Amino acid sequence: MRWLSCVRLPNEPGQWRIGVDQDHRIQVAHPMPAGSVARGESWGGDWLSPMGIDLQINGGLGLAFPELTPTDLPQLIELLQLLWRDGVEAIAPTLVTCGIAELRQALAVLRDARVAHQPGRCRLLGAHLEGPFLAEARRGAHPRQHLAQPSREALNARIAGYEQDIALVTLAPELEGASEVIAALQELGILVSLGHSEASESQAAEAFGQGVGMITHAFNAMPGLHHRAPGPIAAAALRGDVALGLIADGVHVAPSMAVLLQRLLPEQVLLVSDALAPYGLADGLHRWDERALIVENGSCRLEDGTLAGVTLPLLEAVRRLASWSGETEQAIAAATVLPRRRLGAAGRLPEQLIGRPLAELLRWSGEGSNLRWCQAA
Repeated sequence: MRWLSCVRLPNEPGQWRIGVDQDHRIQVAHPMPAGSVARGESWGGDWLSPMGIDLQINGGLGLAFPELTPTDLPQLIELLQLLWRDGVEAIAPTLVTCGIAELRQALAVLRDARVAHQPGRCRLLGAHLEGPFLAEARRGAHPRQHLAQPSREALNARIAGYEQDIALVTLAPELEGASEVIAALQELGILVSLGHSEASESQAAEAFGQGVGMITHAFNAMPGLHHRAPGPIAAAALRGDVALGLIADGVHVAPSMAVLLQRLLPEQVLLVSDALAPYGLADGLHRWDERALIVENGSCRLEDGTLAGVTLPLLEAVRRLASWSGETEQAIAAATVLPRRRLGAAGRLPEQLIGRPLAELLRWSGEGSNLRWCQAA
């Protein structure tokens, strides 16, 4: 047995001693008593975490997930390999509002790619349908012509036959008919997220009571935290069991507000990339459906200035959040540990690590803006 000592685990107190077998898989994880002497290879307080999980990513390497066709499979596999190299173990490929035929074709292609998964590639979770049941006034970059009124019929037209291929649906719960759709998604075991919404605090609280379990890109495309109109973020904070997706690029949400949100809700804030098709490509002018997308310093905007997403890797968001807050542990957890919890992972992190190969885990060194990661093996 090879022993790693003085290892820190996100959201677990103290330092740990990790036993690794000859196949480089973790077999033992024990807390180190205070004042004990390091035995084996000392990590000097570096962090060990799972790889990242991204619940909101729209594409990459020029591919937009809603536009996938069978001929895109080789390029999709290349993107999944890139994401793995960027420290991301799994994604919920996000399908923004689009036509029904395009949506169903994309779901079919993603299903084929999921079945063909191989080691060394990012894993495809069920898709994240961001739309079409969104508030028009908060639609952002979503095309108006494909928005739809919530109903079971409209939902079935889009997902019938693909119910097991969907992990998450973002909708505006205040829309007429949304409660019916929320109930249908609950029956299917699909996580529902509030987003692109005009919901007040009371409307959001009602939706959370109906089973909505997340907020999509907190602060963006929804009412903000106002002292007389607290909005959905306040409703989520008061419940304590609603996850909040956060884009930590410093543009979608000001660094001070990102830190404030995480300090207020440390166990609820999840980092998401919201990366678009130009992820992995150079800045400049790119295409998004029929529209031009301008990418500059990792931010993506339409020609009218509408903020559309980013091209930054998920783990860059960890580094930025850690540099703003000085709370390295919580920033790491927000991209690696907490998304798993939202998806239903059982047990504490030490238990989850047992049996995992070191090559599928991350080692984090440094603090703040000097935070860096590598494969743990």
